[in-house]
Amino acid sequence: MATRMKTKAANRKANRDNRPHAIARYIRISPKKVSIVLDEIRGKSVAEADAILEFTTKSSAPVVRKLLASATANAENNLMMDRENLYVAETFVGPGPTLRRYRPRARGSAAPIRKRTSHITIILDEKE
Repeated sequence: MATRMKTKAANRKANRDNRPHAIARYIRISPKKVSIVLDEIRGKSVAEADAILEFTTKSSAPVVRKLLASATANAENNLMMDRENLYVAETFVGPGPTLRRYRPRARGSAAPIRKRTSHITIILDEKE
């Protein structure tokens, strides 16, 4: 049993993606709103993406900018990559758990309110 677990762990480690990345989980913004901002920076260099996020007026821009800074720091400090050669390779957002609340309505009824959360991922890569 233990040998099988060691082999599986070794296989996972060998097949792991070694690109620098950062993940923000349980962010209280709808995934639909975050994806608009992520589409703007996908494929851009880190410096260009940071400049775009600085002047974007969407509510998710500061969160994504902070996440981009985290991914860049991971690349520089953990993998010894140069900031000038980095670009945003992949960005994606997935839905997190939805908080369900209710608003009182007419004649004693209730209407649901869905407060959505997001899991945001940014993966960087080096230019050749």
